[in-house]
Amino acid sequence: MTTPHPQSSQDPQRVSIGVDVGGTKIAVGVLRGEHLLDRHVQPTPETGWPAVLDAVAAQIRLLQEVHPDALNIGIGVPGPLTADRLGVKFAPNIYGFTDVPLVEGLRERLGQTVVLENDAKAAALAEASLGAARGSSSSVYVTVSTGIGSGIVINGQIWRGFNGVAGELGHVTVLPGGPVSGAGLDGALEAVASGTAIARDASYALNREVSTAEAFALAQTGNPQARRVVEQAMKHIGVAIADIQKLLDPEVFVIGGGVAAVGDYFFEGVDKAAQEYGAAFAPVVIRRAQLAGDAGVIGAALSAFGG
Repeated sequence: MTTPHPQSSQDPQRVSIGVDVGGTKIAVGVLRGEHLLDRHVQPTPETGWPAVLDAVAAQIRLLQEVHPDALNIGIGVPGPLTADRLGVKFAPNIYGFTDVPLVEGLRERLGQTVVLENDAKAAALAEASLGAARGSSSSVYVTVSTGIGSGIVINGQIWRGFNGVAGELGHVTVLPGGPVSGAGLDGALEAVASGTAIARDASYALNREVSTAEAFALAQTGNPQARRVVEQAMKHIGVAIADIQKLLDPEVFVIGGGVAAVGDYFFEGVDKAAQEYGAAFAPVVIRRAQLAGDAGVIGAALSAFGG
């Protein structure tokens, strides 16, 4: 698979391997210049973190057999990382992925050092470098899916903050006393506006099991309960984006993730709230993510060079 990107700004000779580790699949690929080559996907093992690292190492070896010059390796993983970015504190959607010494574990398996990155931050770097925010001086990437994650990029570099937690938009409290998130916080943004939250609230409102996709479909066909649920979620996201605009004043926002795949209805709802709550300060520029399912792999590969 090759994904070309116009207006090249990356060194065409620069090559690295990107690994995107998720709850259900591990995606790997080689980024040569701006071209993503040899993208492979396999299911994520469900027997604990050693098996996951074994699978990652095996995929990297396969790619290096074909691309022996791909010696720089970046790994994107969901969840918070240790302050030194050598391990993963926990990844709630990956079985047994708690207190994982990932960098040391892969060094033992490969004899090479890898660069570890949070998956949302990696995707933010990808969209800023080769996607929807390309050419901007600053951007904030927001992914709305099972949870809500984000990453901040300033002048081509991820902004991590003093403790390395900058960009944890999904865990910002927007409704004190509201539903409790997986991190144990009441009223966090992802607890009221993620795909998981939308499905939960729609199921309660309609008194039956409802998926996120069905909730949006029902809302667009006029179901009042479903519309109320998804419009509240979109408003929460839009208000959070407006607050970031007032706090950081980025040039552009990029939104991706499974929920964003709903399309116009979702983006119009989020944009309406963002413009309303940011109107007195600055216009909010929101763009749709361009790299889709490749963002994590591309971002991880870019992270291998210290993005």
